[in-house]
Amino acid sequence: MIDLDDWDYFLPQDRIASRPAPRRDDARLLVVPRDGGPFRHRVFSDLVDLLRPGDLLVANDTRVMAARLHAHRETGGKVEILLLEPGPGPIRALARPARKLREGEVLALDGGGTVQVTHKGAAEVVVTLDRPPEEVMAAQGAMPLPPYIRRPADAEDATRYQTVYAGPLGAAAAPTAGLHFTPAVLERLSEGGVGFATLTLHVGIGTFRPLRTEDLERRRLHHEPFSIPPETVEAIRRTRAEGGRVLAVGTTSARALEAATPVGERVPEAEARMTDLFIHPPYTFRALDGLLTNFHLPRSSLLMLVAALVGRTRLLEAYREALERGYRFYSYGDAMLLS
Repeated sequence: MIDLDDWDYFLPQDRIASRPAPRRDDARLLVVPRDGGPFRHRVFSDLVDLLRPGDLLVANDTRVMAARLHAHRETGGKVEILLLEPGPGPIRALARPARKLREGEVLALDGGGTVQVTHKGAAEVVVTLDRPPEEVMAAQGAMPLPPYIRRPADAEDATRYQTVYAGPLGAAAAPTAGLHFTPAVLERLSEGGVGFATLTLHVGIGTFRPLRTEDLERRRLHHEPFSIPPETVEAIRRTRAEGGRVLAVGTTSARALEAATPVGERVPEAEARMTDLFIHPPYTFRALDGLLTNFHLPRSSLLMLVAALVGRTRLLEAYREALERGYRFYSYGDAMLLS
């Protein structure tokens, strides 16, 4: 069985980025060659110089929901609701505090309107809003910042915790490797002959959940829905035929591509389904040649996924170097390129 102690490292609290870099592409970029060459230290705006003409980046275009709502009970008690899906209809959610809530109870939203608790489970509740969920979130929802960012979301997060190419609404957390892209970076990549394609995987709140014993025993994770459009499959097929490399932007894109690619193949199938794929060493990647990613939590499945590309020892060496060089970690932190 996987020993989580092998995946631990010490991270000082002050290395966790609580704010994004002044500009998206100002983030630092640690380059980790998969062939074992020396680490290099660049900035994200240099990305086009680090890729080859004919390479293809595949990014997750999910749009983060402004899913955190504030409400109160008839008694005046405050309740925080975190929607886990965009609706319509009854919506799975987390509530805090959930212990005192009753099935059928109607809460008043602080910004106007109501939300009813229609079902109360062990870990989640099901709620019904009095208006379309997208309308409520747009009017009074806040971005669901990760728990390690110890501050309330503000107006800056409404744009910076969202990629510039975000499309379908449905994520409970951002695909953070994509936060560094700007329209100018995308234009330079295109001019340099680097392709850019998208898929959609709606990141669930399970991405922040600690690994459990049953996850390690089953070698499976929480389920997340994804879809890969035919045009992205065709772009990958063309890249393979022309000798280019396919690089995922973020672990969510990597997970979707690997889940959709049959064993023995190098091109995924165009499909929409759920995945609970748990990628960890040893693992032979089918769809990917490289990965652009942020720095991940210790003892996490995301750390293991990245290590499956370069090996646990080399990845932890890269993390140690990043710490020595003052890199910023996690969602609003700096990035790594493994190629």
